[in-house]
Amino acid sequence: MTATGKPGVERVQTGIRIEKRLLKVLKALAEYRDLSLGDLIEGIALHALEGKAPFSAATLAQVRDLRRIYGLELRAADSHRLRERAGRAS
Repeated sequence: MTATGKPGVERVQTGIRIEKRLLKVLKALAEYRDLSLGDLIEGIALHALEGKAPFSAATLAQVRDLRRIYGLELRAADSHRLRERAGRAS
């Protein structure tokens, strides 16, 4: 624990590959919530690892709007079936 009573963490820089439209939605949501992208992803992951929903109903409504704006049609069921388009590796 830190002097403020909050848990201390050690963050590392990492490079991850992520679907382009999904990244746009996450970045926009982080901006909307006044968070860094890393903080948003940490929160989502920590909630998921405890089997908890990371977003309130109001935030989910915002996510629906962002998905529409950025054309993100992928769903959770698609997550294990995603494949790179031929010739599009970067």
